Amino acid sequence: MKRTIQHLTYMLLAAMTLFSAACNKDILNKKPLNDYSDEDVWKDPPLVVAYVNNLYLQMRHGFNEVMLSSVSDESRFIHNYGTQTAVTDALSPDDLGAFNDRYGEWEKYYRAIRNCNIFFEMIGKVPFTDEAQRQRLIGEVHYLRAFFYHTLVRYWGGVPLVKKPYSLENRDEMLIARGSFEECVNFIVEDCDKAAGILPPKHEQPGRATKYAAMALKSRILTFAASDLFNQPNIPADQAYRGYVNATPATQDQRYQKALDAAKAIIDLNVFSIYKPTSNPTDNYTRVFLDKDNSEIIFARYFNRQFQGTSHDLYNGPNGYHNWGGNVPLENFVSGFQMADGSEFSWANPAHAANPYANRDPRFYATILYNGAKWKKRPADAIALDPVGEIQTGKFEKKNAQGAIVVQNGLDTRASAIENWNGTYTGYYIRKFMDLTLDAQFFRGDQAWPWFRYSEILLNAAEALIELNRFDEARPLINQIRTRGGMPALANTVAGDALRDAMRYERRYDLSFEDHRYYDARRWMIAKTVFTGPANGIEIFGKLNPDGTTYTWTYKVVNSGQDRVFSDKHYFVPIMAAEIRRNDKIKQNPGYN
Repeated sequence: MKRTIQHLTYMLLAAMTLFSAACNKDILNKKPLNDYSDEDVWKDPPLVVAYVNNLYLQMRHGFNEVMLSSVSDESRFIHNYGTQTAVTDALSPDDLGAFNDRYGEWEKYYRAIRNCNIFFEMIGKVPFTDEAQRQRLIGEVHYLRAFFYHTLVRYWGGVPLVKKPYSLENRDEMLIARGSFEECVNFIVEDCDKAAGILPPKHEQPGRATKYAAMALKSRILTFAASDLFNQPNIPADQAYRGYVNATPATQDQRYQKALDAAKAIIDLNVFSIYKPTSNPTDNYTRVFLDKDNSEIIFARYFNRQFQGTSHDLYNGPNGYHNWGGNVPLENFVSGFQMADGSEFSWANPAHAANPYANRDPRFYATILYNGAKWKKRPADAIALDPVGEIQTGKFEKKNAQGAIVVQNGLDTRASAIENWNGTYTGYYIRKFMDLTLDAQFFRGDQAWPWFRYSEILLNAAEALIELNRFDEARPLINQIRTRGGMPALANTVAGDALRDAMRYERRYDLSFEDHRYYDARRWMIAKTVFTGPANGIEIFGKLNPDGTTYTWTYKVVNSGQDRVFSDKHYFVPIMAAEIRRNDKIKQNPGYN
């Protein structure tokens, strides 16, 4: 069979469903991929495509063993992997914990940025027969470089702006000071605009950047730049770090106007819409993350089960199904889900406390696996213990063969009869993104990771409108998302702080576990409050009623075993001490010296 080198590369990379047409180059006559020199790459258009494909692989998606949610108030990772350091005052320039190689990935992204810069230097020399392909790749790499920089900036503030591939022979020219936050944002926006001006609205190969992806990235970074974290008026002008963590010289209102303009540019296209395929709001929200290329997805990472499927279900599913139960939702997060009528849930309310999982926001049931939730059929070695397929994260009484009442641990607890070395510390598991039809013990999924959803864009616009006191324009945008979720629309009287709270509620729960909460709580400067304190879970006990078949359940909020500390300095991640030793022009973020 004859295939292009490009096609071979896609198969070997095995992470994106990107297919090319066959042509008359026989792969058996080509050198192994790892034998190609730099010169070879820039002489062969298919190898250049492979080079760009590898850049896509550097983009961190959210289907990772350790999710970003576990350093926020959404979840806790049941092992460690540096998360304990990342959520306490142990975080330091010498030990970034999970931010070193699982989230922030400073070195990985700067290598990717260097490869982007090499591409821009060499792309004009490549003998493309199709000039449109060259231009499309240029647009994609502008997008990718913007994405890498936007990730760095959201962790560290202003970072060194490397715009050309410096040679290793001239070390001094590689020593670059941090750019100001404003300069970095402007550079990201410039790359987004260049990408949007080149890229097509839709690509025939799923997972490649489009015009709309570039517009969405611009909307995100401008919303970030307009937020309180980067508009602190009380940072003294003589502080060395001021420019790295503050936006100048525009006012915050002017920045929110820019953010609004960027979001509205997408909304006004009328290309995307909130996805509502059924009349059931829980099903609708579930299917946003399972139905490919639905009306809400702007840009996503695609997976192929045969090559490299997702492991989200395996990593996070209940241990009673032989999954690993890795990133488990906190009670801090679960308690925040509103009641179905829009009122607040409260453990102090006797009716709520007696039946805490009844009549909640319909998205709760698409997001959280809780004790008693209907789930899938158990594996063969467990089905006799639970023929119904119902989550068991509590203890409960039962009668043994002799008729005596004994206490049994649920199959999805850390004392499970099925698997007791994994399992939740909090009494919950993630439901979101999960494929109900998948046996995750043996098979991988093909869910797409949503880097950008229309929901985010609507909320970006709503946030800017609220901060600009244009409440009547913001409310309908929030209601689009809220009513899709099965929640009552906000009344026309909801304005000011109440409307801001409603917008933030939608960001917290509609965008949950999508790598937003850690950034949002920081940029709103509420992280010191919501990320500090115990990472709570729930203890559940079922007392057998006199009829011998039904239960009375009691619930107790407890510390899951992790106390968290978020100090003022944690609003920015420290720059690694080793990086500063290599480059003395780089100044540390405040609080870490």
